Amino acid sequence: MHLLAVAGDGTPLGTARLLHGASAAAKNGGDPSAGSLGRLAVLKRARGLGVGAALVRAVEEAARERGLTGVDLHAQTHALGFYERLGYEAYGPRFPDAGMPHRAMRRAL
Repeated sequence: MHLLAVAGDGTPLGTARLLHGASAAAKNGGDPSAGSLGRLAVLKRARGLGVGAALVRAVEEAARERGLTGVDLHAQTHALGFYERLGYEAYGPRFPDAGMPHRAMRRAL
């Protein structure tokens, strides 16, 4: 499932993706009760306006609607604080993805 945040005039501001079921297995350790949030991106000019947090909350709501009890994600380490403020907890070691350090994170719903 893909989500798109738009301004009042319809201009796109950001996007996010929710994987669930078999599509999420490689991202969440095979836990069928957890979805996987990914591909969160917000235009530079829209950062600091709450767009990213709104997209994360929309992904969580979509996960609840699908009966999921948690959401996992792979955060770039510079973004850990953003996700921690939204209730996500890091687990496991750092790992590289696309040449950048990441940590797995989860939030129970």
